Amino acid sequence: MLAVAERDPCKEMLAIGGKSEPALTPLQPLSIVAEGFNSAHRAMDRIIIRELQRLLGNPGVLSTAEDLLLYEYDGSVEEARPDAIAFPRHKQDVVDIVNLANRHEVPIVGRGAGTGLSGGALARRGGIVLAFSRMNHVLEMDAKNQRAVVEPGVVNLDLSRAAEKHGLYYAPDPSSQKSCTIGGNVAENAGGPHTLAYGVTSNHVTGLELVMPDGKVVRVGGRHMETPGYDLTGLVIGSEGTFALVTEITVRLLRLPEDVRTLLAIYDSLEDCTDSVVDITARGITPAACEMLDGCTLRAVEDYVHAGFPLDSAAVLLIEVEGVREAAEAQALEITEVCKLHNAREVRRARDSRERALLWKGRKEAFGAIGRVSPSYYVLDGVIPRTKLTVTLQRIEEVSRHHGLVIGNIFHAGDGNLHPLILFDQRDPNQFARARAAGEDIMRFCVEMGGTLTGEHGVGMEKNELMPLMFSEADLDLMRKIRAAFNPLGRLNPDKVLPLGKGCGETRLQPFPLSASGNA
Repeated sequence: MLAVAERDPCKEMLAIGGKSEPALTPLQPLSIVAEGFNSAHRAMDRIIIRELQRLLGNPGVLSTAEDLLLYEYDGSVEEARPDAIAFPRHKQDVVDIVNLANRHEVPIVGRGAGTGLSGGALARRGGIVLAFSRMNHVLEMDAKNQRAVVEPGVVNLDLSRAAEKHGLYYAPDPSSQKSCTIGGNVAENAGGPHTLAYGVTSNHVTGLELVMPDGKVVRVGGRHMETPGYDLTGLVIGSEGTFALVTEITVRLLRLPEDVRTLLAIYDSLEDCTDSVVDITARGITPAACEMLDGCTLRAVEDYVHAGFPLDSAAVLLIEVEGVREAAEAQALEITEVCKLHNAREVRRARDSRERALLWKGRKEAFGAIGRVSPSYYVLDGVIPRTKLTVTLQRIEEVSRHHGLVIGNIFHAGDGNLHPLILFDQRDPNQFARARAAGEDIMRFCVEMGGTLTGEHGVGMEKNELMPLMFSEADLDLMRKIRAAFNPLGRLNPDKVLPLGKGCGETRLQPFPLSASGNA
């Protein structure tokens, strides 16, 4: 059984850099960093900068070293430097920027809020980053038909707030929903805790307006869930900005549920916790959400949020059911019974909306909580069959020991979407290398268990070289042909998703041998 471990990773968090031989370099002032940046930076042709400023005005363009440093990063551990940042306000601005970039043969990368976790919004070959934060208007709220039309820079949670007065909401709810944008969600086909019952972004977008790489504007889909012909809307969603730039999105809204029941099941054993998840779904119960936090992670979260997570537990399940009042109550009772059958020491129920909001705050601010106890962390995103949860968590613990790094776990347990958090100090090159190697070991294992490389964060520049673990060369070649049909010159978000170069099937890092438990 995976009981509370003798090793206390939470204490190890506080000394995350303690084992490394090299002394850690203090963080340098921005002016010093920028000076080094200038010496290495290949400045974009000033003619292009002036043309961008003529199109957007000076406030609509960033090109100084200090400004560009802020766009080297997203929420991943990747980094890549752009040459200019452009802030379009209208569709025509996007068309004009694309035409300008084509004249000068410059790459273009679309960017939402920069919360992505696979490097998808980074300018891997430099060029122009189109930041859509100023295209942030809800263009239409069609409450009768449960549709909304929005610009790509609309923040996810703001859409639900706008719909709430009509008794509606937007279902996909990534943990970053307070800041992530609908355009970014479309690029990555983002999910969230409630996708177990309601699906990911592609299940809630019915139409898109696109600016193609040649500057033409096209529409795909519409206001209906199904349209004749090929599903081009579904093809573009999740293409990670490599097909087109999205300038308008038509989304499906749902009715707010009549009743919601939120449960917190507390366990002294990880195995009992994961067995509960398998049994709940095996009985045909589909909660709106089923989230799991291991003891290491929940202790960091509780210290930050004070959500009521018990500090002495091995794991908790945060489960939510919703619908008509009688059905929600019946499901809550049945889930409680299943959890107790699998040795949950307690199943709490949120007494009111305040307690419910606090529990969800604990889940959705978990990454921020980890940031309080570790200088850096690497968030993974893999999917496995639910029946493989226990053996995969065992494997993650082995990887943690092998690489000498603390790894916490918080994930969408109901659909097997894992988010291991690898703690390290990025200022120490040795720790950074070990974190990357640990991440690859875990991703390989997910695929071996019959899973996949990503459930919602995308491939980006993080896992593109691992794609041959899942796809044959013929599969990858077909994907390249599809991308070329949309983006023939490859200037739109280049070097993302698919492996690069000859021999791309040979990944750089080799996994350590599987143990007996890893083969179970």
